[in-house]
Amino acid sequence: MGTPKPMTFKSLKMKPEAKLTSVEMGKLWATFMGNSMAKCILTYFLHHVEDKEIKALLQKALHLSEEFLGTIEDIFTKDEFPIPQGFSEKDINLGAPRLFQDEFYVHYLKYTSKAGMSIYNVAVPLVYRKDVKEFFTHCMKETMSLIDQAKEMLMKKGLIIKPPLIPTPEKVEFVHKDFLNGFFGHVRPMHALEIAHFYDNIENNVTSKALILAFAQVVKDEQIRKLFERGKTFTTTDIENYMQKLHDENLPSPAFLDHLVTTSAFSPFSDRLMLYHKMDMFMMKIRSFGNSVAVNGRRDIGQVYTKSLMKIYLFVEDATKIMIEKGWMEQPPQAVKRGK
Repeated sequence: MGTPKPMTFKSLKMKPEAKLTSVEMGKLWATFMGNSMAKCILTYFLHHVEDKEIKALLQKALHLSEEFLGTIEDIFTKDEFPIPQGFSEKDINLGAPRLFQDEFYVHYLKYTSKAGMSIYNVAVPLVYRKDVKEFFTHCMKETMSLIDQAKEMLMKKGLIIKPPLIPTPEKVEFVHKDFLNGFFGHVRPMHALEIAHFYDNIENNVTSKALILAFAQVVKDEQIRKLFERGKTFTTTDIENYMQKLHDENLPSPAFLDHLVTTSAFSPFSDRLMLYHKMDMFMMKIRSFGNSVAVNGRRDIGQVYTKSLMKIYLFVEDATKIMIEKGWMEQPPQAVKRGK
């Protein structure tokens, strides 16, 4: 028998006039909204930053947001798709005093870059139009570069600890029937993937907590302030629970960042921007916890994430209701309503 020849597939090239699919519309719309918000926040950060290295990193992030927005506007204009309102200079007050210390900006960039990646890495395998695919591939590449630079800066300045170290396995082993135990009987040590996601969720949540602490401090609307206070309280509880799981294994965990929030009570952002931002960040937590649950084995760890998910879901639902009541929530692209 001869060696089989590799199969060849005929490329189905998308015509230049091909309409945007629902996936392409949705991901471009979400990317526009997120980056229009990021542009406002980064502009404010740059107004107060003093550290030259951190300033350069913020400038790169702002440049990327502006570039991404420009590309999406071009695609939408070509396809006669209405440009979303998003957020603008009306949503920032550059005259407001400093709300965060410089160090916070690096943690913030690392966290929000992860949020961007969660959009781009889902988009890439689902989009078909060449220009849109190339755009999201570019977004992935540039955002990964930004994350790498943020990590290097955090390590260089001694602002973060690396994920915990565990022993290298001596041999290949298979799990036993007590693998799922978490409450009773013999409870195994956490495996590497469980540790990885606890570390990641703590790192994300300490940044999220510092941000919601700041927002609760400056927000004008009392209803939103109470929601932020609620989010701050259960986020603190969640972080402590995650930290305890690592400490039970004698493993270190990232530290709180609350000390990087100043005492300023003057808001640099509109209430709409802050509420949307926290709603978006909490939705990212839902995606992150879904990944955590998927690789978890112990029942006690699964219960920790389940409790967190319920509180976060209710927060997002209440935030959405306020956005709708105040007429602040833009409608994402949707399917045609048919029938009665």
